[in-house]
Amino acid sequence: MVKIAVLGFGVVGSGVVELIDINHDKIARSAGEEVYVKYILDIRDFKDNPYENRFVKDFAEIEKDPEVSIVVETIGGARVAYDFTKRSLMAGKSVVTSNKELVSEHGCELLEIAAQHNVSYLFEASVGGGVPILRPIISCLSADEIEEVYGIVNGTTNYILTSMIKDGVSFDDALKDAQRKGYAEHDPSADIDGIDTCRKMCILADLSFGKNIAPASVPTQGISGVDGLDVAYAQKASANIKLIGRTVKLPNGKIISYVAPHVLLKDNLLANVDGVFNGVVVRGNATGETMYYGKGAGKLPTAAAVVSDVIESAKCKCGSNLISWDMAGDEITGEVNDLSDRWYIRAEIDADEASVTFGDIEVLGSDGQGTAFITREMTGYECAEKLENINAFAVYRVLGNNA
Repeated sequence: MVKIAVLGFGVVGSGVVELIDINHDKIARSAGEEVYVKYILDIRDFKDNPYENRFVKDFAEIEKDPEVSIVVETIGGARVAYDFTKRSLMAGKSVVTSNKELVSEHGCELLEIAAQHNVSYLFEASVGGGVPILRPIISCLSADEIEEVYGIVNGTTNYILTSMIKDGVSFDDALKDAQRKGYAEHDPSADIDGIDTCRKMCILADLSFGKNIAPASVPTQGISGVDGLDVAYAQKASANIKLIGRTVKLPNGKIISYVAPHVLLKDNLLANVDGVFNGVVVRGNATGETMYYGKGAGKLPTAAAVVSDVIESAKCKCGSNLISWDMAGDEITGEVNDLSDRWYIRAEIDADEASVTFGDIEVLGSDGQGTAFITREMTGYECAEKLENINAFAVYRVLGNNA
């Protein structure tokens, strides 16, 4: 029997305990033995809860119990969770987590500690919730040289943008609706400011390229500035505006990662990923583009990803040697403006002036304030130089297939 402890009894933690109960027999067959939740750590009281006798408030009780071989961390944040994770690994216990902040900030160190103590540190649920994306990169694509990963990895922002696109509502109204339905937190800043997407893209970059990409080094722009007028103009180009996280490895070895709204043309694999769904595209030199799609959040979908890591850890008694990445300095990080793309621009300029300034353009329309158009392909530096002498209201990268 594999005995585990669950740290935190919030949405994900309670989902893990519930899923192990309802799918008990299937999980046991997959793991090769029964999986049993011995402890649940939470500072709150849960009277009359069916698992009441398993709750503890002192982590040391879990840390010192030799029967507990796997710790599931669903506390969140990078303070208490970091301390408990480190202590668990050093006590010879494998750790499974859904904590994207912790993995993006301290994953390199925690993986090293896990390796030193011959245990696993697994985090499939930290990116994409129930969408399997990390394990395919680690194993299924292990013979491929990954060149780029990009995608929609935040269901809250995607729901808001979908509402603006399909229902014609304002950003503020779409956000309030997302909060009413429980898709957005009372304080939605981590989602709408792109912070959550940034953390997830760092993890994807770390795994794909084997180098530690710190969130602080990733230029990040959220969606609060997306205007309904730009949504309408994008649709004229058979495109949708989506918040995209993107990481690219250049031929010179530099890695460029960033988060920003994009105009996705209809031939892009992600253009019609709507609502709370996530979609991630991985491009390799052997397989080309592969896409991973599904619900990126929710109690049971995320719990399913966590429990799949519990099963993996239970089966691999000697720890996991497949996951690691190296620390890297500024020398590995490229400049986002080195990338070449087409650009959507809405600016205080008429179509003729836009054509003179930017060359070959596709005009989408004009309003009382100016013109919306799509440029030819150019680097971010070239685009910025041309924008210096005009008043631009919106500037987004345009991605089609083979982004």
